[in-house]
Amino acid sequence: MGKVVQFNGITRLDLPPDRILSNAMEQLESVVIIGYDTQGNEYFATNLADGGTVLWLLERCKKDLLELIDD
Repeated sequence: MGKVVQFNGITRLDLPPDRILSNAMEQLESVVIIGYDTQGNEYFATNLADGGTVLWLLERCKKDLLELIDD
């Protein structure tokens, strides 16, 4: 059987959260996690104490996401 190689590029398919989180471990200095739990409730967690820093990071990532269309 051949070796399975994970695709690490941009895709239009939803990926399992566990895969995304495990790939990010040990690579990040700070983290903000937003999503839905298994019951459909909003979920938020961060290791950052300062809400302003969290909001800045979210807005920077929002800008990057919006600019993906232009690339």
